[in-house]
Amino acid sequence: MTEAIINLDTVNPIEFFGVNNSKFDILKRKFPLLKILSRGTQIKLSGQADEVTNAQGRIGQLIKYLERNGHLSENYFAEILGEDETGESQVTENENNNDILVFGPNGKVIRAKTQNQKLMASVSEKNDIIFAVGPAGTGKTYTAVALAVRALKNKSVRKIILTRPAVEAGESLGFLPGDLKEKIDPYLRPLYDALDDMIPSDKLSYYMANRIIEIAPLAYMRGRTLDNAFIILDEAQNSTDLQLKMFLTRIGAHAKAIITGDLSQVDLPKNQKSGLLKATKILKDIDGIAQIQLDEADVVRHRLVKQIIRAYDKEQEQEEKLELENRERFRNLPKNGQNS
Repeated sequence: MTEAIINLDTVNPIEFFGVNNSKFDILKRKFPLLKILSRGTQIKLSGQADEVTNAQGRIGQLIKYLERNGHLSENYFAEILGEDETGESQVTENENNNDILVFGPNGKVIRAKTQNQKLMASVSEKNDIIFAVGPAGTGKTYTAVALAVRALKNKSVRKIILTRPAVEAGESLGFLPGDLKEKIDPYLRPLYDALDDMIPSDKLSYYMANRIIEIAPLAYMRGRTLDNAFIILDEAQNSTDLQLKMFLTRIGAHAKAIITGDLSQVDLPKNQKSGLLKATKILKDIDGIAQIQLDEADVVRHRLVKQIIRAYDKEQEQEEKLELENRERFRNLPKNGQNS
């Protein structure tokens, strides 16, 4: 007779055992030759050595899955306990599929929905810095945050740092109510919204309180060295050349970074140029830095968003064409003193 005790300290016991012990009953049915008891956050196994070892391995897979994803349905619970014809759990194969980025609260599946979003996921495995550039609604930020959360759950990084330039897009920051944090938080709201979709509220609060997940304006990155972190610079088109250089040189050992931006929505003053365009040009041939160009085909918002983007692009092309024609006309005007 062999005994073993398994601790569930790293997962929610209620999520493991299920409502009214529904999942725990599945576990006992899968190993009928074992005596299996639950005591608080512990499971006690008693039986033949090979059966105990097999059950320990399967329960270990369940715990690891819950640590990464936070939720495990009864169907997945049963699949992990059982084997298919190849002897491998089908769930393990599926969760490695890049289409599934992370599991959110209540088992919500966060997927890469478009070809370029899937490309972001696959490229992030092989590159430490990624530029993801494209129009609004293409899922740049959402996909980047999902990849960061996945890296944190897989323990390939120790923390997530999300940052944005606090640039006024038609509003005056100084006239907003509240202290500095309350003034800046609206600019960072899209990052909070993405995290809410992917991490249970109690765990997200814990992460934020313990600075495992940090959201801050770009200016707060100056002077820091960001090691063992997944760093996202969002709305990078609103960073100047010097700001973007400052951000890129903050990246430390065992860190990854994704820089997202939309070059058609630059909110900088007219006398300042966006640093994003220059960075994508001068860094494109460096090994370990990848660039993804998203377009209207990647839009996953309302169906009209694609048409709106297309209309604005068409208008911009016409304006550029007209400006070019005006320049040519001005160049061909007769100079002073010459006959017309």
